[in-house]
Amino acid sequence: MKMLIFPLGCLLVILSSYFLGLTPHLTLMICGGVLFVASIYGEKRYPALRNFHWVFLGIFHYFSELNWCNMLYYLLIMSMIQDKQRVTQTLPISMLIVFEYTVIRLSYVPIDTYALLVSLFDMLTAIVIIFLYHTLINSEAEKRRLREKNHFLTLHDPLTGLLNYEGYMNVLKETADEQRSFLLIIMNIQNFNGFDKEVEDNWSHVIKATGESVSKQFADAYGVSRYAGDRYAVVLPEIQNIEERMTSLLSGELRGLQVNYSISLYPGVSETLQHFITVAEESLFQQQRSKWLKNGEEVFRSERLRAVGELAAGMAHEIRNPLTAIRGFLQLSRGQAFNIAPWYEVIMGEITRVTELTAEFLQFSKPHANHMKPERVEHCLERVMSLTESDAASRGHRITLEMTGEPVVVNMDRDKIVQVLINLIRNAFEAMTDPGEVHIDLLHDGDKALISISDTGSGIPEKSLATIFNPFYTTKEEGTGLGLALCQKIALDHHGKITVHSEMGIGSTFTLHLPMGT
Repeated sequence: MKMLIFPLGCLLVILSSYFLGLTPHLTLMICGGVLFVASIYGEKRYPALRNFHWVFLGIFHYFSELNWCNMLYYLLIMSMIQDKQRVTQTLPISMLIVFEYTVIRLSYVPIDTYALLVSLFDMLTAIVIIFLYHTLINSEAEKRRLREKNHFLTLHDPLTGLLNYEGYMNVLKETADEQRSFLLIIMNIQNFNGFDKEVEDNWSHVIKATGESVSKQFADAYGVSRYAGDRYAVVLPEIQNIEERMTSLLSGELRGLQVNYSISLYPGVSETLQHFITVAEESLFQQQRSKWLKNGEEVFRSERLRAVGELAAGMAHEIRNPLTAIRGFLQLSRGQAFNIAPWYEVIMGEITRVTELTAEFLQFSKPHANHMKPERVEHCLERVMSLTESDAASRGHRITLEMTGEPVVVNMDRDKIVQVLINLIRNAFEAMTDPGEVHIDLLHDGDKALISISDTGSGIPEKSLATIFNPFYTTKEEGTGLGLALCQKIALDHHGKITVHSEMGIGSTFTLHLPMGT
């Protein structure tokens, strides 16, 4: 702008002085103007000329003898202070230039009160102009800072300072538009959810540190983004050692975090950028899915080993008791020439107990044979009734059966379900010390067949309800504790379950839930 204004201003002053016949030194005035304009044009190549602008302008003013040069002085002030933001820096320079103008002006006008007052007002005008100039400049600078900040926040994540999703997409689009091939790394940090997001020094620190580590490792990236909470994306030029750099990052600063990542090359087999992004995200998802399945298998294996350990420990405990008794009786027989007759019945009882315990344990632990086929539950219950009616009569109990009028078909191993029902009914008999009643009820709820067995016994304490299906848990003196556990296992093998409801002093109800077939 000043390359145009200063020459025009000097030309205007020269022409005005010439046509008005106000100066006897036209040639010297023109020379002064040429020097001033030449210093303006030559300052980029020779910055030292900026120190002589005021000298050449003073020469031009002195020989022109026109007050109209004040416009050039004000423009010179603006050009000299435009890079300075503080008034304390610009005001002294401005005052010196205005003082130069005043001294030269007083050299060709009469010095009187009017001339002095004009000089004073020139000084005040310069001060006002400087303050207005700074107000305008600072206002524009603040607007520019706000625009830049708003633009930054639009494209960047406020926590890490990395690109957000919009910034990430812009980088992808710009890089693709330049027809450059590039690598896209997408990383998913799986265990950020383990950090407390309410604690700034915990979760936020990890997020920031992760972003810094990724940016440091990939300093040559076109862009690094945190775009989905726990996801980071890196857009890189095509390089050869990318896997080594990822391994270094994961084993170094990101050690301890569970990181899944995918690396995709653009354009590769993708026809469009959107398809490329979809393929990259799908690749990451498949890696996550594989890890989830693997973790699920590990959890299942761990739970299975824990269950086996508990069964083994319980089995060892249960077998040790009768074996200890047998050993004790055999040691006692030594004193009677190994005559075991006095303890024969007790020893045989303990041996029978070990045999039964072993048989139940083997039945509980062996895999379930697949003899499933659609069966009517009514036929199953009729068989159970025929097998338990005599036992109920001998104990003095009454057993009743109530079934729905509609046929209920379940895909089942009939013998296993009969075994479950007989076990539950016998438990109901044993729960009633006095003659009582056992009621069997068959109904269906949606796609479930429900077989409930209710007794009028003493009930089960609430604290025991959560453990009655655990292996080796029993309240009977001669029980193995595997009966209910085996029943629940058979129910689970049929994709069903057994639930229990009990009230102390009123009785208990065990319900077998089975999915209905066709």
